[in-house]
Amino acid sequence: MKNFILLLMLIWFVSPSLSAQDDGWKNLFNGKNLKGWKQLNGQAEYKVEDGVIVGVSVPNTPNSFLSTKKDYQDFILELEVKVDPLLNSGIQIRSNSIPDYRNGSVHGYQVELDPSNRAWSGGIYDESRRGWIYNLARNEEGSKAFKNGEWNKVHIEAIGNTIRTWINGVQCANLVDDLTSSGFIGLQVHGIGNDQKKVGKTVQWKNVRIKTENLDESRWEVGNAPEINYVANVLTEAEKKQGWKLLWDGKTTNGWRGSKLDHFPKGGWKIENGELSVLASGGAESENGGDIITTDVYSDFELIVDFKITEGANSGIKYFVLPDLNKEQRGSSIGPEFQILDDNKHPDAKKGVAGNRTLGSLYDLITAANLSEPNRTTKRVKGTGQWNRARIVAKGSRVEHWLNNIKVVEYERGTQMYRALVAYSKYKVWPNFGEAKKGHILLQDHGDRVSFRNIKIREL
Repeated sequence: MKNFILLLMLIWFVSPSLSAQDDGWKNLFNGKNLKGWKQLNGQAEYKVEDGVIVGVSVPNTPNSFLSTKKDYQDFILELEVKVDPLLNSGIQIRSNSIPDYRNGSVHGYQVELDPSNRAWSGGIYDESRRGWIYNLARNEEGSKAFKNGEWNKVHIEAIGNTIRTWINGVQCANLVDDLTSSGFIGLQVHGIGNDQKKVGKTVQWKNVRIKTENLDESRWEVGNAPEINYVANVLTEAEKKQGWKLLWDGKTTNGWRGSKLDHFPKGGWKIENGELSVLASGGAESENGGDIITTDVYSDFELIVDFKITEGANSGIKYFVLPDLNKEQRGSSIGPEFQILDDNKHPDAKKGVAGNRTLGSLYDLITAANLSEPNRTTKRVKGTGQWNRARIVAKGSRVEHWLNNIKVVEYERGTQMYRALVAYSKYKVWPNFGEAKKGHILLQDHGDRVSFRNIKIREL
């Protein structure tokens, strides 16, 4: 009996440790040294103190990364982090450093750690590639999760083409993207230039662990963070449940016709590699293939269109379009326009009033500006040859323009202010311009090559 009791006591003491070892989690940091890690790019100091990885900022060096020597594909990562409020940091996931890409620059997904007033911690920045792909401009709850100057618990799920983040139990990001499927994990100390106030400040990490198998049992429930999907011409199951529909299927001309035709234009547009492109024809407005419009009309809606411009290009996305208004006249059909333009190279950027013909603007009426970030006046624009995202939300009289997930225009149709703007614009000859209760969506042919994809809509 004594031996049996001793055996039971031994099992009781040993079983918790066996359970902890068998739950699939593995420590990436042993608490003693930096075994299994290597430093890339910048020269910030990394050291271990009291079971904590400490990154120390130094002047005149680029971003520094303490990276795992091993790559990871699908995983759940958890750690705790504390960032000096004067610094900026991030956690690289599915990232790479190869000689033939910018001389070895670290590039890939970064889970942002942002102590600034902007408060985008938990958002996703595509380091050395596309820049911000998931900010927290539409996630007020998530933007309040990070605690400045304190330890924060971070939970990251990178599974398939989804990347989801939580800080202190609050979901911050819900991204769907398929650009990179695997890579290392890295701890960033951001470059500080020669800012002496930031020299010697620290970022600290502890309790860094990862799980790579049986992930479903450890996934967290999706919260209120809006899903942002960049996979070309594909709807996720969540989007389908929310009522999203593809306006363009990525392959055919179904659902579209010429704005002044009863069929799709026979020339001037090209479908290739999942892109719908208006072809260059000398820069004239609607003189080649002509504008195209949806066969259906829409009233209250949320519209997303990804677009890619060439150097010096001009185009636009119009809505509440009534093509019969000027069917017998030359030029584009009439409707409010989300302007698409190379602001740096196209002369139209300097026309109009105070920049109201620039990218993202309500063309000739309201100038696009960064409305989502405190203390930033410039728009977040990706250059020629890169994909930008337009989002238009129209409900009742209220309309918003979003450019790359930043709100740039907001207005109300039919108000005294709106009508005053119209009266001072090129649209003053059209009674009640832009006030139709419903209309077509239009992609403009302005004689320059511009490509579109991920064209989707949901009715509100």
